[in-house]
Amino acid sequence: LFSNLRHARHLIHAWREDYNYHRPHTSLDGLTPWEYHQRSKEDQNLNRANL
Repeated sequence: LFSNLRHARHLIHAWREDYNYHRPHTSLDGLTPWEYHQRSKEDQNLNRANL
């Protein structure tokens, strides 16, 4: 599968980037994990401002 450890690390890093920043997830209503995280942070900030 991998020619060496560097190659494996590169492919795993690329997969992680795609999974977290580019691929939408149905369990997150079509958002990427990064987008979901950003929305959660924005919602928390709005809730604090409204107290």
